[in-house]
Amino acid sequence: MTVTREAPLDRPVEVAPSSAASLVLTPAVVAHRGASGHRPEHTLEAYRTAIRMGVDDIELDLVATRDGVLVARHDLELSATTDVADRPELAHLRRTLSVDGEVQHGWFVQDLTLAQLKTLAARERMPLTRPGNTAYDGAEGVPTLNEVLAMVGAESARRGRTVGVLLELKHATHHDLAGLPLDTPLLRDLARHGLDHPWARVGIMSFETTVLRRLAGRTRLPIIQLVEPSSCRPADLLAAGDPRTYGDLLTPEGLAWIDDYADGIGPHKSMVLPCDAGGAIGAPSSLVRDAHRHGLTVHVWTVRAENRFLPSNLRRGTAPDAPGDMGAEVRALLAAGVDGVITDHPEAALAALRESVAPRSHRRTLGA
Repeated sequence: MTVTREAPLDRPVEVAPSSAASLVLTPAVVAHRGASGHRPEHTLEAYRTAIRMGVDDIELDLVATRDGVLVARHDLELSATTDVADRPELAHLRRTLSVDGEVQHGWFVQDLTLAQLKTLAARERMPLTRPGNTAYDGAEGVPTLNEVLAMVGAESARRGRTVGVLLELKHATHHDLAGLPLDTPLLRDLARHGLDHPWARVGIMSFETTVLRRLAGRTRLPIIQLVEPSSCRPADLLAAGDPRTYGDLLTPEGLAWIDDYADGIGPHKSMVLPCDAGGAIGAPSSLVRDAHRHGLTVHVWTVRAENRFLPSNLRRGTAPDAPGDMGAEVRALLAAGVDGVITDHPEAALAALRESVAPRSHRRTLGA
């Protein structure tokens, strides 16, 4: 497949054909923390914006408050995405904490009750890269999982189509050690909304294996093992003294092990489309084909539109925050056979999908 650009390149982008075909009729477009390229991440309006754009699924990261309520935040530390540093009544909660071996300073979700968390206002994580999003700073707070599920249910009914959710459990081993296991409130919240059955449009994800293996015995919902670049180690295996890396999990033996408890994998996009020494993409790896041999779906993360996040041969101009040719990257990933693309810019991914896939009367998506 030749991926063309809307603007001239120094050289054409050639993506070799892949022998892998998607396991689904039409690959899913998943909104990463909502339409994060257009609204501050993990706000109800970010999710609604993505749904208005037509996404198949929205993706949430889940962490727990001190009183065990699941809320949508990517990080346990709050100062990058809320105004917690401007709240003198919470100043005493600032501390240093080790999270999965990384020492962090600030205010942590696990130290605040839900009532305290609800006093905070959300704001844009990357104000210099996405200054337009800062216009929405302070407009919303931090939503709970229950609030997001209720909103998705209402939007699905309003639009006459079911919107799916992919739920990522963050820092699961850390939460276990803090006495705040994530799986119990997760299953409770899903049951509350009637989403605890295998036909629900819900998938459960984590970078850690232990919590997913635990959930595999408690739910029939699809499970996705997220994977980081090969040299990294899952936090739970590291804590247990298990020497395996993510690379080990992607060997034939590792994929067979994952297949025992999971329905899919979620690799970083570079693991499907490796970059050369100059940062340019070319031929896809064998990862999609290898996963599909085990019947495992592949959802790649995270596709973003700005030059700084794109391969060097898909950038437009030299400004790092200017939009590049994200559509070409999505088309290359689809050509490699992926089953879903997780993105901050769902409108661009949907446009690329329409160019790459013949129209269907319906879509088969996760959990369908």
